[in-house]
Amino acid sequence: MANLVMAAATPHNPLLWRAMRDPMPDDLAGVAANFERFRQAFDEHDVDVVVVIGTDHLRQFSYDNSPAFAVGKADGYHGTWENEVRTFGMEYVELIGHRALADQITGRQVQPDAIDFSVSLEWRLDHSFVIPLQYVRPELDVPIVPIHTNASMPPVPSVRRFISLGEHVRASVEAWESDARVAILTSGHMANDVGGPRTFAGSPDPAFDEAAAGWMRDGDLGGAIRVCSDFDRITEAGCMTYQYLNAVAALAAMGGRAADFADVTESRFASSPFFLWRTR
Repeated sequence: MANLVMAAATPHNPLLWRAMRDPMPDDLAGVAANFERFRQAFDEHDVDVVVVIGTDHLRQFSYDNSPAFAVGKADGYHGTWENEVRTFGMEYVELIGHRALADQITGRQVQPDAIDFSVSLEWRLDHSFVIPLQYVRPELDVPIVPIHTNASMPPVPSVRRFISLGEHVRASVEAWESDARVAILTSGHMANDVGGPRTFAGSPDPAFDEAAAGWMRDGDLGGAIRVCSDFDRITEAGCMTYQYLNAVAALAAMGGRAADFADVTESRFASSPFFLWRTR
């Protein structure tokens, strides 16, 4: 059977791609160091395939078609989008798909009981997927299964459904008749506001960041459920804060145990989440 060997949660802020260049700015050195730590972890765990959980930013999925969870079943993926290349200095990339694991997660003929999935055979990935992969596996040579979570267009899935997603991905990997070594890579935010006066003012809600980091350090799924069940509380922390629940999915996939590494890194941008679970 396949092995889930690690899980990670990182930021996907595309502004980092333009700003993190040598000579490295002092306030971004911690972010760069944590991405390097995670890159080394992927190397050390000899990962064969990555399940990448992110949130498309109204590119592939918009108000005319907004699934709660969508799984990519393509043989390959193009990234990114023209405005991201133009605005953030990102690069167009080609990524390898992994159809067998995608089928295992979604069900080949009948969907699993745990969760309803949409599927996509034609998917152009945005920075939510591309940025983390470029930092933790810059060679982009490991096949992926992308999973979009609707964490931006209400009605959004509840925190318990994100937990079900993480648990289901783990169960699917463990039931997969393969010797592959699988990693989960999620991306999102801590407290983060986009488009308002708090956009470039650091963290808009340090209290939320402190509590949310604690759930990862302590393996406290109950704490995440209590707070993240309150949609108003999450959006008070910033309009994009709900994407933090992608990290909650990683916590659930690792059995709710405390992260082996947990850091909320401060910079000129909103606080950056870095949570890592290793094989024990």
